[in-house]
Amino acid sequence: MANTLLHCRAEVVRKFNRFYTRYIGVLQEHLLNSGFSLTEVRILYELAHRPALSTSDLCRELCLDAGYVSRLITGFEKKGLIARTRSPADARVTQLALTPAGKKVFTPLNDASRDGVISALEQLSEPAQQQLVEAMNQIQTLLGDGTETTAYVLRDPRPGDMGMVVARQAELYAREYGWNSEYEALVAEIVAKYLREYDPTCERCWIAEKDGNMVGSVFVVRQDETTAKLRLLYVDASVRGLGIGSRLVEECIRFAKQAGYTRMSLWTNSVLADARRIYEKAGFQLTGEDKHHSFGKDLVGQVWGRDL
Repeated sequence: MANTLLHCRAEVVRKFNRFYTRYIGVLQEHLLNSGFSLTEVRILYELAHRPALSTSDLCRELCLDAGYVSRLITGFEKKGLIARTRSPADARVTQLALTPAGKKVFTPLNDASRDGVISALEQLSEPAQQQLVEAMNQIQTLLGDGTETTAYVLRDPRPGDMGMVVARQAELYAREYGWNSEYEALVAEIVAKYLREYDPTCERCWIAEKDGNMVGSVFVVRQDETTAKLRLLYVDASVRGLGIGSRLVEECIRFAKQAGYTRMSLWTNSVLADARRIYEKAGFQLTGEDKHHSFGKDLVGQVWGRDL
């Protein structure tokens, strides 16, 4: 079953690759009617935007064969588009740079590429443009292109966010732990109660956002007059390791103190090891456990708490 699912997903990826390579025209012998191949234009782009690159830098950055890159560079030199110089830091290293003629050739190519993308985006509505860009950012993040930043923001929820919180939580726990729709129902109930009874003086929600995408969330709600309850901590798998989970918990603790609570509690399950490590690091201690059958699984529920 798993192999069948993986094969189906592989075919979806291959179908997308076929569509996109056709869409951007990389199957043509020359890109942008320029007389240059996609690889040649990419090399010109790198040299235009990143000075002092060597041939080995280009091979590493573009994952290309050294002999192939060397032949392309030689061809550019013969056309007067690239010049070689010795690195001032290490005379053994040869650096590459565009000549004035190379810059003159590259500029209209770069403009044509940008204008083509703008023209394609203009065919879409504003929401569709945003959806497309977010999807492309997610592909880069999941496949690890090596250029992603660790920057993210914590913000207040906006209209539509709460529905996404329910969906993301349900998807994540179904995928990683096999939990059934009972969990989605529970999350929906918690979120609905928060929206109906929200008191800004003692309750709060944060949404973590990276590259325009929701990648995490957490809630603080009133348990009683002196105790705040941390609920529904969620961090997307694509951004784990950036410290978002710990930051969300820290914000909960800070807010609870400011709101006048003297204690904070939370309920979780023993299988959620990553979350438990975050709670322990933040000073929470295990205060009780109970076995239960929920979400289609036999689980061990845990209550954690800490003084503020």
